[in-house]
Amino acid sequence: MSETTTERPVRVVLADDQPLVRTALRMVIGDTADLVVVGEAADGAEAVRVAAETAADVVVMDLRMPGTDGIEATRLITEGPTDARVVVLTTFDDDDHVYGALHAGASGFLVKDMALDDILAAVRVVAAGDALIAPGVTRRLIKEFTDRPRTAPAVPRRRAEGITDREREVLTLVGRGLSNTEVAAELHISVATAKTYVTRLLAKLNARDRVQLVIIAYEAGLVSAH
Repeated sequence: MSETTTERPVRVVLADDQPLVRTALRMVIGDTADLVVVGEAADGAEAVRVAAETAADVVVMDLRMPGTDGIEATRLITEGPTDARVVVLTTFDDDDHVYGALHAGASGFLVKDMALDDILAAVRVVAAGDALIAPGVTRRLIKEFTDRPRTAPAVPRRRAEGITDREREVLTLVGRGLSNTEVAAELHISVATAKTYVTRLLAKLNARDRVQLVIIAYEAGLVSAH
């Protein structure tokens, strides 16, 4: 029996103050068998409420919304009693917002000019418990970290200590935004082995998900903006 026929669809909430964006995503999700839109929100406060009411698995979150913005909504959702994960849908001029969303608990960062199919694939990845950052966003995030004044208030910097040389190589590639498949190809190992290394890194570095590994890779000096 196929697993896809026995699993329930991923429950998605769309949070964006632009109705056209929500409509486009709703329409394309409507054509899939494994995703279903269970609610929509036009601002952050509504997103928090709808995510809880619908028992959403994933919230696709715009950052710039009236009232409660996407960063605060992300924080409230990820720190709340639900298991919903947040995928941020951003634009390239949202660097400060994306930086804040990192620490608010978002598990994915996508850009609005990505193909809709790529956005859907990212929702599936995050729903499965992984994290994903579009490569372009990864580069911008690293640049943001690089340019940010060292005196600015921030979460204490962590170092990549207690890991093997091979794990350090994997962490560097993850920090550059590579997927497990790409890490495997780069290091000439199997995808399963790459995934095992990532799992070990999450445990050893006490990281919540792949997004935090990107932060750690930067803070350890393993990745630069260039």
